[in-house]
Amino acid sequence: MGSGEHYLIDYATKYNSMVSFEKPRFTFNFNFDSEIDILKAHKSKRQIPNKSSDTLLIATWNIANLGLHKRKEDHYKLIAEVLSWFDIIAVQEVYDDLTGLYNLETFIGSKYQLIFNDKGGNDERAAFFYDSQKVRPNQMTGELAIPSKDHRHIKLNGVNSTFTGFDRNPFISSFIFKNESLILVNTHLYYGSTHWRHMNRRALEAYAIGRYVDLRRDDKHSISLNIIALGDFNIPKAQKGDPIYNALTKRGLSLPEHSTRQGSNLKSDKQYDQIAFVPRLKNKIKADGVFDYDTPLFPDLWSKSKTQFHKYCRYYISDHRPLWMELKF
Repeated sequence: MGSGEHYLIDYATKYNSMVSFEKPRFTFNFNFDSEIDILKAHKSKRQIPNKSSDTLLIATWNIANLGLHKRKEDHYKLIAEVLSWFDIIAVQEVYDDLTGLYNLETFIGSKYQLIFNDKGGNDERAAFFYDSQKVRPNQMTGELAIPSKDHRHIKLNGVNSTFTGFDRNPFISSFIFKNESLILVNTHLYYGSTHWRHMNRRALEAYAIGRYVDLRRDDKHSISLNIIALGDFNIPKAQKGDPIYNALTKRGLSLPEHSTRQGSNLKSDKQYDQIAFVPRLKNKIKADGVFDYDTPLFPDLWSKSKTQFHKYCRYYISDHRPLWMELKF
């Protein structure tokens, strides 16, 4: 989650089951068409490019407790509108109950195909939507699991904890765009709390992902050398000195510059979500960014009560913002 609601996260960690945010105790009625227009106008303002046959638009979005929160049809349609701007979308925090994911599948459009893995920690899955008119699935799909014999290699200076595996195994899928193959590693790292033990566990998971990518990015047996790890890494600040950032980038993964970027949480103070790429892709990136859907959405509710607005957004949309990247091969 990475939302600051530590009491919820700790409870979920203890009982290994996703825990819902509190459902708003008020009713807010909005005009769906007006809100869609608001989103589209903000898309243009944030310079998210339209889909093109020459470029690949990749996005990632942690959609809070998808399948557990009691969203209504118009909420799913608003989320699906944003998803439909991209060619491949990695989704995190999908509940074991697939109702929410299937609702999005209904509203995103028939050209999109859906794949997902089985549940891991917190009864949570990960998923990909992809535009089947632009992107083909490649043959490799699975989960990233480090063999127990290799756990000893997952270590960091200053961290005495032992890596024992991922709380939620990253979901790996491969795709083909034009003549290029890509491997995407859909990630939701362990959060727990800000306690040092939890931070160390998260850092080891981040390093394990970076190590996997490093070992495969030049391997002649890898199905693709174009590897992207994306999702919710629960990175407080994507800059040198942050332990999670340091661990993720230690083996060569790169992140876009964040000097002027908004946070990916609703408070804009954390950069939990990331799209990390191997160096060979750097020159392929045309643009990237965070889509702060909450800035323009539901203006009537914002003007009425900012507290109610944030409760409404995090429950019915998400407490995270989507990230995107445009690639040209």
